[in-house]
Amino acid sequence: MPSPRTCSDAESTIELRRVGVRYRLPRSGTRSLKELAVLWLRRRVAYEEFWALRGVDLRVARGERLGVIGRNGAGKSTLLQVVARVVAPTIGTASVRGRVAPLLQLGAGFDPELTGRENVFLNGSLLGMRRADIRARFDAIVEFAELADFVHVPLRAYSSGMAARLGFAVATAAQPDILLLDEVLSVGDEAFQAKCLTRMREFAARGTTMVVVTHDPSFVLEHCTRAIWIDAGQLRVEGDPADVVDAYHAFLAEQTSAALVGR
Repeated sequence: MPSPRTCSDAESTIELRRVGVRYRLPRSGTRSLKELAVLWLRRRVAYEEFWALRGVDLRVARGERLGVIGRNGAGKSTLLQVVARVVAPTIGTASVRGRVAPLLQLGAGFDPELTGRENVFLNGSLLGMRRADIRARFDAIVEFAELADFVHVPLRAYSSGMAARLGFAVATAAQPDILLLDEVLSVGDEAFQAKCLTRMREFAARGTTMVVVTHDPSFVLEHCTRAIWIDAGQLRVEGDPADVVDAYHAFLAEQTSAALVGR
């Protein structure tokens, strides 16, 4: 694996400057959508602000494999959504150069009522592939996903692992410049995970940028060239994967000790 490197303006494929994402959450204590709608029409809904990200500065160089770690609700998935252009920053700017293939959640970009074959064409189109290209790569996609016996079955009959395999196969067939993965490799058996890692290494050799959200520190240590730790919407530490993982583990140990003392 190549060693981590510092990203300059000239070579960055992802650049976030002081990015913040704010959501307005109703706190009226309503018990139903109907009650909420009535209060909204009467302009009596009270909101509270929640910052999923706040003041994030980040640059990712072409060919880097960036691991993103942090607790649940820390803002990791929101960060990927900003890079994927699914969520626009409330403040700050996000610059992303190149074709992006996001696997942000199981089933994203799929229709459960369509067959596996139909979803390959649907998802491929959403990723910017031409129909002729999808047709040319269709057999390879199905073979990689190991779904030849289920390609004519509606997606609603697929297990979560089957859907993840199909999503990964389509996204990587699109030959993106930037690949975004949000815990996708945690689904599926060990043999398929090994296939995914092999393909990711091939992408890395071609200079594809990868941003991977994971709760598996060993993955970050073994497969990422750089890492960041996000907590409460803020970027706490970035740099060498070992340093970032150590800082994160020290923080978790401190939190656990504080909780035990407070009992």
